[in-house]
Amino acid sequence: MRVLVACEFSGVVRDAFIRAGHDAMSCDLLPTDAPGPHYHGDVRDLLGTEWDMMIAHPPCTHLAVSGARWFKDKQQKQAEALDFVRLLLAAPIPHIALENPVSIISSRIRKPDQIIQPWQFGHPESKSTCLWLKNLPALEPTSILPLPASDRWENQTRSGQNKLSPSPDRWKIRSATYQGIADAMAEQWGK
Repeated sequence: MRVLVACEFSGVVRDAFIRAGHDAMSCDLLPTDAPGPHYHGDVRDLLGTEWDMMIAHPPCTHLAVSGARWFKDKQQKQAEALDFVRLLLAAPIPHIALENPVSIISSRIRKPDQIIQPWQFGHPESKSTCLWLKNLPALEPTSILPLPASDRWENQTRSGQNKLSPSPDRWKIRSATYQGIADAMAEQWGK
């Protein structure tokens, strides 16, 4: 199966599909962090080619509700980001999964087909991740972890917020797909 992993620089999802025996390539405006098949450029350049599946991770900067306090100042950028999401969802590819955090995609385009958490796939962390699916089944959890005795996951402060300190690479660290989720995508959707 030919798999395009759109808007991915980490190579995590791409490499999970490669390990599962698929012809996979990542694509991003950034160079890849991990050696492997990668198109360094705009995914729009590749949407007309023959792909069997696309896993898309469009930038959430102007979409995620965690940034709602800035929404009034970024309406044009939000409109452009939503148009990009629509383009990805309408791509001429038989199987599509679009991944994003809780965002305005839900209210401006459509509700997600599924919301998953890293702790459902073996990672002791919380991060609501929405999936919009085209001709793909919902992901089945692979390793559900119990909530720790502290009533919060390793990546949460007492108030439930992400405790990753501000840094120039914070966005990059938070945007990488958890390995357990990537493996589940390759195993379950790669059949």
